[in-house]
Formats: sequence, structure tokens, C-alpha cells
Amino acid sequence: MTNGTTTTELDAALEKHRVELTGYCYRMLGSSFEAEDAVQDTLIRAWRSYDKFEGRSSLRSWLYRIATNVCLDMLTAGNKRARPMDLTDSTPLAQAALSPRPDNTWLEPMPDACVLPSTADPAEAAVAKESVRLAFMAALQQLPPKQRAVLILREVLAWRASEVAELLGTTVASVNSALQRARATLAERGERGDTAAVSDPLDEEQRQLLERYVAAFEGYDMTALTALLHEDAVMTMPPFDLWLAGPADITGFMTTLGAACANSRLVPVNANGLPAFAHYKPDPEAGGYAPWAVQVLEISDGRITGFHCFLDTKRWFPLFDLPLRLEAEADEVQ
Repeated sequence: MTNGTTTTELDAALEKHRVELTGYCYRMLGSSFEAEDAVQDTLIRAWRSYDKFEGRSSLRSWLYRIATNVCLDMLTAGNKRARPMDLTDSTPLAQAALSPRPDNTWLEPMPDACVLPSTADPAEAAVAKESVRLAFMAALQQLPPKQRAVLILREVLAWRASEVAELLGTTVASVNSALQRARATLAERGERGDTAAVSDPLDEEQRQLLERYVAAFEGYDMTALTALLHEDAVMTMPPFDLWLAGPADITGFMTTLGAACANSRLVPVNANGLPAFAHYKPDPEAGGYAPWAVQVLEISDGRITGFHCFLDTKRWFPLFDLPLRLEAEADEVQ
């Protein structure tokens, strides 16, 4: 390599930025797998063009410039990933039907470890977690791509306006204007910070809530589960566009169309800066437990407000490094 850098040194220097770049691309794209593809493309482009890197900016800034261009190119199709409640009205239980939509419709879950770099600054860590939570991610998807990039760079990553202007090849005034419009859009949606009630780390009340949730779900105790759900709680199940509102419809679904999930097992995972579980349901044919969903929970005021089940286990369980089977005697993944 030129610039006095060996191939091994460059590989290590680029790899050091993978997690934060994945977090950036995930916020931009709303897709776990597209984010990983975008980062891989970014690192390959950087490796191939490193001879032309003149060091006028830091390597990190240069990588973000490449990643931004990759994401903007991927977003030219105009697809906005969403949650079911962003697309349709809630469905009464009596009319519930499981109608799937294509994978590229949906906002996707993401393991915390893939997108949240380790940091010694608690405030920085809290901002990073809040900015990958499902509600905020869904709000980001409503912004035009360049406004999205500006908001993430300025408010999540704390870049200066001049740095963002240089990255985007525009002016400070243009960056400030885009940020103002992005903030206004998020304020209109009322989504900003609506899951901030999740402590980091979880406080004792929240830990106890999750323990009660696991006991209620694994025991399929609908009375106990109802006591844990907020009156405005919602349940979603991508890739199906059905979503349910309120404890009565949620528990009613679980005891009718979802009855096969009785006697399931839940394994804690870390997803989107929120409490989450890998859901394994009984396998009546092979015995043991088969993967069914990655559940991501939203909580506020001591209750569960969101219960989001991502059902495409062939994609999600490998992403979360989860086994595709639990034996009957296993209560947890070792």
C-alpha cells in the first residue's frame, strides 16, 4: 500500500470503524442486512481507493462520506421501511387475518452489538441506544434521505454543521435548514423520545416487569399478561401487516390464532436498545423447541406498550447468533 500503510494495517484501521458505520447505515436504511451490505461496500471502496486518500480529513470522516454516498444510492428507489402501524389501521381481533408483505416493506430489528460501539461516556451510550429504538427508527424513515443523514450526523453522532456540510458537499446554511426541517417532521409525528422511559441500564422496576412478563408468557397466563400491558399497548408481527391494539385483542389473539405458542420459551437478547427475547415455541413433531420470533418490547410507566414479533426466524436467529433449536430440557441457551 502507499501512504506508508501495509495491507494488514489498513484492514485493521478500516475494521475498527465497522460497528459505528453499521449503526449509521442501519439508521439510514432501516434494514439490518442492507446496512451490513452498505458497510461492506463502503470498506471495499475505501480499500480500493485508499491510494487516493490524501488525508485532508480523518479516515473516519472519509469513511462516513463513502458510507453516506452508498446509502443515498441505495435509497434512490424511494422505499421507506415501516412498522405495521405506519401503514394500516389496527385490526379488531374478530377481523384478524395474517397477510404478509414483502421483506423490503418492514423496519428490521438489529442486535445491539452490531450497531452500538462501546463507549465510556454514559450520555453518549444513551443517545446511541435511543437512536436505534424502533419508534425513532420509524420516524427517521419518514425523512428525505439527505435530511435523514443530516439529523443522524448532527444529533446522534454530534458532528459540527461545518463537518456535515463538507461531507455532503454543501453549505452550513443548507445543513442547518435541513436539520430544522427534519426536527419539525419528527416533532409533528410525536415520535421523538417516546421510548426514553427505558432506562440504561434497566432499573429494578423494569427488570421485575420483564421477569413477570417471561413468567406470564411462558406460562401462557393471560390474566397475568394483561396486568403487564398498557391500555394502549400494540402488538405487531412482521412480515404480516396485522397489528393489534389493547390488551383484550392482544391476549385474545394469543389464545386463538396464536394458541400454538403456549408453553414457549424466551431467551433474552439485546436488540434496538430495548428489552428483547428470542421466542422458541414447542415443536410437536421433533420435540424440543423451534424458533418462532425475535420479540422486541417497548415499556413505559411500568407497563409494556409495544410487543413486536419479527417472525422470519431463518434471517433473524442467525443474525442474533441464536441456535435454531432448543432441546426440551433446556431452559436457556448455554
